[in-house]
Formats: sequence, C-alpha cells, structure tokens
Amino acid sequence: MLKANHIPEGVSCLVNGDYRVGEMMTRDGRVPLVSATGSVRMGKIVGAAVAERLGRSLLELGGNNAIIVTPSADLKVVLTGALFGAVGTAGQRCTSTRRLIVHSSLYDQVKTAMTKAYGQLRIGNPLDENNHVGPLIDRDAVNNYLQAISAVGEQGGNMLVAGGVLEGPGYESGCYVKPCIAEVAHDLPIVHHETFAPILYLMKYETLDEAIAIQNEVPQGLSSAIMTSDMREAEQFLCAAGSDCGIANVNIGTSGAEIGGAFGGEKETGGGRESGSDSWKAYMRRQTNTINYGQDLPLAQGIRFEL
Repeated sequence: MLKANHIPEGVSCLVNGDYRVGEMMTRDGRVPLVSATGSVRMGKIVGAAVAERLGRSLLELGGNNAIIVTPSADLKVVLTGALFGAVGTAGQRCTSTRRLIVHSSLYDQVKTAMTKAYGQLRIGNPLDENNHVGPLIDRDAVNNYLQAISAVGEQGGNMLVAGGVLEGPGYESGCYVKPCIAEVAHDLPIVHHETFAPILYLMKYETLDEAIAIQNEVPQGLSSAIMTSDMREAEQFLCAAGSDCGIANVNIGTSGAEIGGAFGGEKETGGGRESGSDSWKAYMRRQTNTINYGQDLPLAQGIRFEL
C-alpha cells in the first residue's frame, strides 16, 4: 500500500511483541512521543518513564462511562444506546456504558425494559452476524468479571440480570459470559472501578445536579451521555459545570463511534486527544521562526548600543 501511494518506507511500522517492546519505546530518547492505550496502571508506568527523560506521552486509559436518563428522554433511544453501549464488544471497549443513571420517575420502566432486552441477547461466535455478544479476551478477564459480580453482592448491590460463565458446545474456551445488570447505590466501591466486561450498573436520581455529580464522582473521565428532550438540561450537561469527561454526548450513547471527533478523556483516563481537529498538535513539534530582512537589529525596551 505504501508503494502504491508513493510513500517512502518507514513512515508506518508495525512491531508485534509483549510489554518489553513498550518498555524499550518509553525509555528510548529517540522516540519523542509515546501514545499508549490501556489500563490506568499501565498509563502511570508509561507516563512516569517517559516524563523521566522529558519526553511526551499521550495516554488513553480507563473509562467508567455513564448515561443520564432524564424524564423527557425518548425511551427508544435510551434502550438502543444503553444496550449497545453496555454489551457491544462484550463490554470490552474503553467507551462501554458502565453506569445507567435514571430519574426516579422512569426508573422502574427503564429497569423492566432493560431486563427484558437482556433476555433477548444471543451470545456466541462473534463471526456469526446473528450473535450480539462474543467472548471476553481471556480467562483473566473472566475472573475479573466474576470478582466484580461477587463484590456487588458483598457491597449491598442486587443482581437484576444474573451473570455467569457459559458452558457447553461452542463455549469450550471458558471465555463466554452472560451480560448482567446490577441495581446499586452510586457510591459502592465496585461501581467506581472499571471492570472490562459486560456489567451494567443501574442507579436512580432525583435532580439533574445530583445526576451530574454521580456521573462525575468516579476517577475516570472518558465518555458520557445524557438522554433528554429539554434543551436546558442538555446545555447544563455540556457546560463547564456539567460532564467532566473528554466526550459528552446528547441523545447518543457513550460507545465512541463519533468518527472525526476529538477522542480522549480527563482525570485517570489520561488526557490528550487521539483524533479530531486537535490531535495533530499532540503529534507534532512547534517551532517558532523569526526572520529579520533589514540591515539593523531593533532591540526591545528601546535599548541602544553604540557599536
């Protein structure tokens, strides 16, 4: 492809390897910018290593993304956005919907509809277009999923749609799990932790100020959304006192499919943007050029030298 487009070799290189390849890149002074996508733990290691040599890093880390559902929301849009955001790619997306914050007047209706929708999910080979949910990446991910479900019960939450590992023909890998919904209090420790799996936390609120505070209280700040038909609610969510995430959507889910937008987050998500109109600034070095075409050199503050 490079030759077909008359692009010289070395513009784009792909190297496969384990964490040692990443360590070499973070510590090598010849690499001016390291862009890393992964866990918060990984980002702290990369950020510190690159900063130690005064290099630059662009980090895209965890997300604990929420959708706020207001009384004026279109429930058809809510269910579609929340369902896809929570179970798409088996919840293994940095922009997956982890929390559904629903106004008390709609809470029971949304709870019933989401529970019913989960009962219609088809889990299996992701290459089969008839399936909605594929496997988790490995057994470690499955263990993290099971530990999170256990933590929900230990911390006082209630499973509305039970989880579990699927067994039998087609599920021999042990990595296929059931997407689940947990009814929780917003301040449970497990709710503030990102589990890379199809676990959705359902909670209620009374005022929009309360809902925004609930959304913002977690350490991650990647994607967020509000479902509303009220322009004032949308503007409050989008203003400086609203969502503290790098991505804030209205009547669209959190899944991060907004092609061309500036992609990235705040707080423990890392900072910086991977795409969109601002991303080029992170990948380039600014150089200031001043050229004097005259025969004299004017000095600042009226300084004169008799030379």
